[in-house]
Amino acid sequence: MRTLVIDVGTSGLRAAIVHDDTSISDLYYEEFAPHTPAPGLVEFDAVAMYEAVKRVASSALKSGSVHAIGITNQRASTIVWRASTSQPIGPAIGWQDLRTVGECIMARIDHGFALAPNQTATKAAWMLKNYISDESERSSTDLRIGTVESWITWCLTNGVHHVTDHTNAAVTGLTTASGLEWNNIVCDALGVPVHQLGRIVPSSGYIGDATDLDGAPPIMALVGDQQASLVGQGCIRPAMTKITFGTGGMLDMFTGPQSPVSAKRNLGGTFPIVAFSRGSQINYGTEAIMLSAGTNMEWLRDDMGLISSSAQSHEIASTCTSTQGVAYVPALFGLGTPYWDYGARGAIFGITRGTTRAHIVRAVLEGVAHRGCDLIEAAEKDSGLTISEVRIDGGMSRNPTFVQALADASQRPVRVSPIAEATTIGAGLLAGVESGQWSHLEAATDTLSGSTVVHPLGTPGLSRQQWSQAVSRASAWIPELSALDF
Repeated sequence: MRTLVIDVGTSGLRAAIVHDDTSISDLYYEEFAPHTPAPGLVEFDAVAMYEAVKRVASSALKSGSVHAIGITNQRASTIVWRASTSQPIGPAIGWQDLRTVGECIMARIDHGFALAPNQTATKAAWMLKNYISDESERSSTDLRIGTVESWITWCLTNGVHHVTDHTNAAVTGLTTASGLEWNNIVCDALGVPVHQLGRIVPSSGYIGDATDLDGAPPIMALVGDQQASLVGQGCIRPAMTKITFGTGGMLDMFTGPQSPVSAKRNLGGTFPIVAFSRGSQINYGTEAIMLSAGTNMEWLRDDMGLISSSAQSHEIASTCTSTQGVAYVPALFGLGTPYWDYGARGAIFGITRGTTRAHIVRAVLEGVAHRGCDLIEAAEKDSGLTISEVRIDGGMSRNPTFVQALADASQRPVRVSPIAEATTIGAGLLAGVESGQWSHLEAATDTLSGSTVVHPLGTPGLSRQQWSQAVSRASAWIPELSALDF
């Protein structure tokens, strides 16, 4: 059997076929980076996005029919469109967009809501207010509000289905803590009509036929990208944890069926999430966020000129056995979990006359590894579970020096995914289980193979105590930003 996966990321999108042995074929990719018309603004053309999705999906289908479609996507990016025309009312807003920082602050002051600008809630409210001048029209039954998977499903089914799944809905800021239903109190306060939002459905389950594609294959799964990566690395039992080291870093831990009591940030700096759902069974997790991971490699390459490619960071760092006391705090955009300090900034400490390019490059890799360890410790604190092994994917998972540094800093084995992007596999598994490609999810994840395990070799060059000292010195560099709390 064969499953088509549509994977819509932040900077590009792909389609591929997932087979019974979880191998991937017929992979087609297109870059689709958002626009930044002004600092802090991130937008994209939703119509152009769907046209690109249809191109890569149609190309993948040329090799033969499929039994199911799984869709995985960047979360919280927001589109508002008219049902009568299937045309957006204005540019879609990306999840990184910061134009609603003020609205988030006022929502906390006026209503006590803990909303962040990277969630859908204030983006949807802003779009209705600023794209539609007639206040009475903002509650029109012709309007639809959705995230990326909602929009793609709407287009694939030619406007028959307006849905979202539990994993995507629960990170919008518009649901109850369980993620099972829309929160009328929040929606009313923000001016987001519930009737414009999609029907919330399980991550894994039949939704409708993709009549805009040849053969009209059934859509069998919708899942947010981080949760798809969690499933794609086989983390479906309590305490199993993955970290995706992409542009940023995202840790997700599977915790089980116990619903969180609140959608707010936990004491250790993590957030509750829906891991995935099927039928009436909802599974939850906790998520920790690193604001910059691979971005630090881009900084070394494009801005500092210390490396010619991201891959070269391993070659250069491996020419020295330690940083000789140099420490780097990767806070280019501030610090996420567990600190949540938007005013922190990147810093290098311990430089001497003998410090070389290799020491700096190694220090950057080790700094990202220590941030990964921060996420692990925060997830253990908030969940009460012990992480015995960390599974990783993303571009930085291909860097041997970094992976070893993560194992040493965390003092845990690190299992490296055989493919850099486990999101595609995860969406394929969730869809394939529904179509009968696998009998159940455990059977599907049992077919995953080819991972490499890296064990700690000893204590890290920089101790965790030294790391804490470095972080404290990099913190609150811009006090007015450090005062922001979402």
